[in-house]
Amino acid sequence: MMEQFLWTEKYRPKTVKDTILDPQIKKIFQDFVNQKNIPNLLLSGKAGVGKTSVARAVLEEIGCEYIIINGSLHGNIDTLRYTISNFASSISFSGHRKYVILDEADGLNPNSTQPSLRNFMELYSSNCGFILTCNYKAKIMPEIHSRCSVIDFDIPEEKRLQLSAQFMKRIVYILDQENVKYNDIKTISKIVNKFFPDWRRMLNEIQLNSSGGIIDESILLPKKNLKFEELVLSLKSKNFDKMRIWVSENAIVDTPSFYKELCDNLVTFTTSSNAISSIIINIAEFEYKEAFVANTEINRTAALLNIMADCDGEWS
Repeated sequence: MMEQFLWTEKYRPKTVKDTILDPQIKKIFQDFVNQKNIPNLLLSGKAGVGKTSVARAVLEEIGCEYIIINGSLHGNIDTLRYTISNFASSISFSGHRKYVILDEADGLNPNSTQPSLRNFMELYSSNCGFILTCNYKAKIMPEIHSRCSVIDFDIPEEKRLQLSAQFMKRIVYILDQENVKYNDIKTISKIVNKFFPDWRRMLNEIQLNSSGGIIDESILLPKKNLKFEELVLSLKSKNFDKMRIWVSENAIVDTPSFYKELCDNLVTFTTSSNAISSIIINIAEFEYKEAFVANTEINRTAALLNIMADCDGEWS
C-alpha cells in the first residue's frame, strides 16, 4: 500500500537505465549488471540523489536476494548479530550472491557495530556482499572504506543542466500519470532548481502540493504557518505535549525554512543575550543533524527540548 501511495516508491527506478545519475556513475552500475557481479560498495553523497535507488535497481536487475537495513534506526550490534548474520549466512535461492544494503550507514554505532561489520564483510564474503550508503563518509571507519569500492555521488557543475533536464522530464511524466496539471514548464523548472539535486525531496514536495489537482508556483513560497506564540507559551510552561503537537503540525515545513523561521522568531521573544545565544547554537546544531537523521520530527522535538531547558526563565 505504501509503495502505491508514496510517489518516491511508486516511481522508484526498476533498472539502472531508468535512474537519473551522472553518466559516469551510471556506467559503473550498468557494468555491474552486465558482469552480474557487484563488489562491496560505499555510496556517498547528499540525501535524495539516488544512492539507494540505484543499489536496489542493480540488485533487482541481476536477480539477487537482498535486505535493507536502516543504520540510523537499527544501527546497534544486535541487528548485526541476528538480522544480518542470519541473512548473510543462509544459502541464496536464486543462485546469485546475496546482498545487504545498509542505508544511512553513517548512523551505525562506531564503537560496536562498525568494528564488527568489517569482520562480517570478510566472514561472509563468499555468500554475501554489502552495499553501504551514507551522507557523510567520514563517519565510516577507514577499515570499512578499505573493504569497499567507494563511489561519490557528487554532481559536477557542468553536468547540472543535463541532469536538471532529466529531472524535469521525469516530473512531467509523473504528473501526467497522476492527472495533476501544472501551470507551465517554467514552474517545473523552478521547482527542480530549488531542490536540485534532491530528487526525493522534489517528488515529496510535488506530491504534497498536488492535492488540489494542479501544481503552481505556490510550492516555492516559504511556509509561514508556524504559530510561534503558541510554541513559546509551551516552552515557557514546559508543556511537552503542546510543544510536540506544534512540531507535528509543522512537520511538512522543509528543513531550511523551519530552522530559519525558528531562529528569526524565537529570538524576538527574549531580551536575554544568554537565551539568544543558546537558541542560535541549538538551532545550528540540530539543523546540521537533520541532514542524516531518520526522523526529522524527533530531531526537531529534541532541538526544542534543549531550548526549553536552556532558556528556562529567560523568556520575555
